Amino acid sequence: MCRFTFYRGEPITLSALLTEPTNSLIHQSFHAHERAEPLNGDGFGVAWYADGDPKPVLLRSVTPAWSNENLMDLARVTRSGCVLAHVRAATQGLAVAVANCHPFRRDRLTFMHNGDIGGFRAIRRALLAELSDEAFAAIGGATDSEHFFALCVDELDRATAPAGSARMAEALRAAIRRVIELVVRLAPGHTILLNAVLTDGRETVACRYTTGAPERANSLYLHRGRRYVCEDGVCRMLEPGEGETALLVSSEPLSRDPGWEAVPVNHLVRIPADLRTTIEPVAA
Repeated sequence: MCRFTFYRGEPITLSALLTEPTNSLIHQSFHAHERAEPLNGDGFGVAWYADGDPKPVLLRSVTPAWSNENLMDLARVTRSGCVLAHVRAATQGLAVAVANCHPFRRDRLTFMHNGDIGGFRAIRRALLAELSDEAFAAIGGATDSEHFFALCVDELDRATAPAGSARMAEALRAAIRRVIELVVRLAPGHTILLNAVLTDGRETVACRYTTGAPERANSLYLHRGRRYVCEDGVCRMLEPGEGETALLVSSEPLSRDPGWEAVPVNHLVRIPADLRTTIEPVAA
């Protein structure tokens, strides 16, 4: 499994997510609190959106996040209003390679995943056969995560909802249904664990989902308020729960400040451009 953090709001330095908080993502890479294995050292990735450019910047490496000096330097000075950051614990049997590090990018879309599509090896060939030529050709690695992202991209093209987070939510739900159907048919008895974030830099959808027992679902939290700041070594959300002009979705709370709320199991978080966030059942 893995750990990830997503941010939308006024531009902040990457370090406000990666290094400065008490439970920063880099801290989670070697001492995660809410998973049985605390290490997430099989690579990392950060994607961020720069002003005036709809295509996200992507930095990925197979080195552990805690020892990458380039990441530390970039995080100190790079600012963005939309950031995805991920530390990886590779699924057993999958290579530790840059192509398998999250986030994944397709044009202006970015995607990251924490979890496991059980029985993936058994369903992979059938899944690939269902993809469009464009989605098939865009897959560069071997992870279940990137294959699921390809399903999402195809479903976005088929979605009927208006453009925005509603369309993304429709596509995510459809992709989940498709992968469940494949697992039931070709790998019965396997469990899907799917915490994920999909964004185009403005509109976003995230989910906490499992086909197994709810208590076995991976952790996921939401924090929203007026502004997220790190000052004098303390990171916090100003006026948590009010204003909704800053938002965090994270595998674990980054800090001890109040306002972190657990995303209910089998629910998605729909985050439109104005950040007026809603939490909805995945099955809706």
